[in-house]
Amino acid sequence: MRTLIVSDLHLGSLSGADLLRRPELRAPLLEAVAGVQRVVLLGDALELRHGPVREALAAARPFFEDLGRALGDGRELVIVAGNHDHALVEPWLAARGQDHAPPPLQLEQVLDPADVSHALGRIAGWVAHARTRVAYPGVWLRADVYATHGHYLDCHLTVPTIERLSMGVMSRVIGSHPDTFAGVEDYESVVAPMFAWRDAVARDARTGPALNGLATVSAWRALNGDATAGAGGATLLRRARTRALAAAFPLAVGALNRAGIGPLRADLSAVELRRAGLAAMGEVAARVGLGDAYVVFGHTHRAGPLPGDEQHEWRGRGGARLVNSGSWTYASIFLTDAPGESPYWPGACVLVESTGAPRLLRLLQDRTRAELSPRRAPASRARSGTV
Repeated sequence: MRTLIVSDLHLGSLSGADLLRRPELRAPLLEAVAGVQRVVLLGDALELRHGPVREALAAARPFFEDLGRALGDGRELVIVAGNHDHALVEPWLAARGQDHAPPPLQLEQVLDPADVSHALGRIAGWVAHARTRVAYPGVWLRADVYATHGHYLDCHLTVPTIERLSMGVMSRVIGSHPDTFAGVEDYESVVAPMFAWRDAVARDARTGPALNGLATVSAWRALNGDATAGAGGATLLRRARTRALAAAFPLAVGALNRAGIGPLRADLSAVELRRAGLAAMGEVAARVGLGDAYVVFGHTHRAGPLPGDEQHEWRGRGGARLVNSGSWTYASIFLTDAPGESPYWPGACVLVESTGAPRLLRLLQDRTRAELSPRRAPASRARSGTV
């Protein structure tokens, strides 16, 4: 079955970074959808950390209605939850063990949307012309192609992201180290509690910088030498603070390692972000038993493999052949001015056919940065970034 995989739409982002909210930018994707029998939304289709589910659904409805029309009757939509929309599957996860001990979670649970959550039932109604299914934590597309969002990789990441630190703390709390993980339930025991409290914060009101991404983006800019991060320009005081933060960062990482939260590295370079993300995903693939299958994932927003990439980095330690489907969000910190130059350029997806390697498509690589730049958000909304 010819399948198009799209990840990290983040529909409902308060920053306007969710490009598929805009009809002129979703047109190329809908054109590609017309030529396939199945579409997989590979996690983070909705941005549920910025505020209530109802707001994200309202923002996403036009996209889903257009997607349903593009798919047409008899074709299929598969929705896989990620970390930013884990709340979509949480009701099912919570209910499955209420009456009796549930069977162990497998690599693929395929479910009816209405049996999973109210939100997924509504989405299935909007995609009225297609058959909608939910798969978690991933879905087999062929005997040798498995697709999953990739959020389990945060358990093994050596880059000290907020997500990685959260996983490290939770591992310490429950006494379960990622080095011992051997299946889906091991990962879910760590990630689900961390996602649950964040989802609870965003359930009734819009969230602040710590959860909606602004604080993370500002810190990364500063640590990478951008002293102009934040409003008001590069004052002398801000420059001094930036230098102090950069000097303290390695010391903080060392302290986290000594506290048992690591292993972490004080390297935020583009090379390390790619290398660490791929190594962590390869580790997950090996531990859950994916062998040498093609493993399509998103989460890191870094599409690939791209021409010029080190091909050995895209092979997991257990033999898995990694493919990243990129994102459809605008993240200025990772973009250059040349169209399509950055590996984080939005608009990527992966095409899986009946045979052959999954193929990366970059549908917006000819759009200029000005064309992609988010429209100005209302002053009453909290601004955010997506990383």
